[in-house]
Amino acid sequence: MTFFRLSLKALAITFTAVAVAGAALLLARPQPIESAVLGGNWECTQTAYVLTTCALRAAPAIETSRKDAVRTRG
Repeated sequence: MTFFRLSLKALAITFTAVAVAGAALLLARPQPIESAVLGGNWECTQTAYVLTTCALRAAPAIETSRKDAVRTRG
């Protein structure tokens, strides 16, 4: 059975590649940001400090039970 020993250079390159990939994942994660220009009805996120997307916040639905709906009609 043959075993290959990693050289110090290969180990350093592997560690650097893993560190760079981890940093890229942390930066690529969408971060919520405030947009004073658009107002409070908008929700904006920024990805990797480059791409900014904004969407109108959805209004929460009002829940009513079936009994309440029947009482208001009759």
